[in-house]
Amino acid sequence: MTGKRLPEAVPEEGGGGGWHVDARCTNCDVARQLAPELIHEKDGRAEVIRQPRDDAEARQLYAAAFACHTRSIRHPVQRLTPDLDPFPLALDDSVQLCGHNSPHTAGANAYLLRRPAGTSMMIDTPRWSSALADRYEALGPVTDVLLTHRDHAAHGRQYADRFGARLWIHEGDLDAAPDADHVLRGTDPVDIGDGVTAHPLPGHTRGSVLYVADHRYCFSGDSFYWSRTTADLEVAASVTWYSIEELAASLARTAPRLRFEWVLPGHGDRRRLPAGEMARRLAQLTARTRRLRPQPVDFTALRW
Repeated sequence: MTGKRLPEAVPEEGGGGGWHVDARCTNCDVARQLAPELIHEKDGRAEVIRQPRDDAEARQLYAAAFACHTRSIRHPVQRLTPDLDPFPLALDDSVQLCGHNSPHTAGANAYLLRRPAGTSMMIDTPRWSSALADRYEALGPVTDVLLTHRDHAAHGRQYADRFGARLWIHEGDLDAAPDADHVLRGTDPVDIGDGVTAHPLPGHTRGSVLYVADHRYCFSGDSFYWSRTTADLEVAASVTWYSIEELAASLARTAPRLRFEWVLPGHGDRRRLPAGEMARRLAQLTARTRRLRPQPVDFTALRW
């Protein structure tokens, strides 16, 4: 974030007429991922617990505001001008967080994966905007848009057409992107080029897929995520739309094949751990998921 001096940090605690979260908040957790010391969960929604004390904390709130899919993180005076927009935001040297989460994907996170040739792949989609497409493409040509499942497919065709990229989805969720350029089938892993492998993982939806790149990055969609509450990998059992038993079987089949350091989900938090530790936790998650049984959909039961 450059080119404009940040507004002075406001030291008072609580809302204090400064940054706040309005009533449109859907408790998606994105803001708490980006500003964990400033925004907490209270009464089923996000709440600013104190104002930023320095520029670093102010940047966290701007990131949360630009990511929020309902534009609920607000300041009574400061506008969200493009020069304050930190996205795409580098998570490391190969992955950028797109920000600008879309209300049409339930506020899911989307990512850009940099490839050695200077190109990128987009995994799931942020809100659609030609200006945002310009921002993402400034990192290098985007060759592929990889959809993890139906819930995150809303803007896939628009971004793929804008980039001249190939759109991927699994046959189980094909009705969400019937004009996809590449359709993944069955449950066997598929190498889709440039160090990236698609692993079909039916469970959250019939056509859920996770993508693993360079034995380092796992873009898990909504199949599993990092929970700050439990400090561990978790499945979103209360919003598994297709079959929790099928998700357990998918994990049992797929987890032994996976090697990665980063878990990068659509919903839920991100985490980097040594590959061996991540594999140990994934094996434990697989065992726990086997013991789960179907339950009614309940968004409040998610352990962010």
